[in-house]
Amino acid sequence: MKENQIFVRYIRNEEHYKEVLERAAAVKHTLWIGTADIKDVYVKGVSASLPFLGVLSGLLQRDVCVRLIHAKEPGPNFREDFDRYPILKTQLERVLCPRVHFKLMIFDLQTAYIGSANLTGAGIGMKSENRRNFESGILTNDPELVEAAANQFDEVWMGAFCQSCGRKEFCGDRIV
Repeated sequence: MKENQIFVRYIRNEEHYKEVLERAAAVKHTLWIGTADIKDVYVKGVSASLPFLGVLSGLLQRDVCVRLIHAKEPGPNFREDFDRYPILKTQLERVLCPRVHFKLMIFDLQTAYIGSANLTGAGIGMKSENRRNFESGILTNDPELVEAAANQFDEVWMGAFCQSCGRKEFCGDRIV
């Protein structure tokens, strides 16, 4: 594929790991992640597996802007790994919105994943083939689709729906 060629690729099941998580690790400037559920996802490292949070920590150390929107607080394993990477506490931009159900990753505002996979081991991580969810999504650099995904992410990020939200009583981390 030529460098500037537009692509729209349907990806499924185990392709998510290679096509999405590896792309996330390679961003240069920005990574926006939107997910309903977030758990302690592991990825293949050079000599062993490591938490995806370690990948995010490495991106932040390279001055990549990482934004994360998720719908609920993650469990204790995630918190334990989160605490292993102090830069996440100060540099990771994070918003909790209980209404978020989209699954998006936007890479350098040039490419987007739009699909079904949550940021969990069974959704997008290293779970074995027999324990993985059946997932599907679109990976694209089509400017129209990337812009639409980025706009949706940004609207939630900026609190565009907060004033009229009917779920405020479930929002422990109000944006506005």
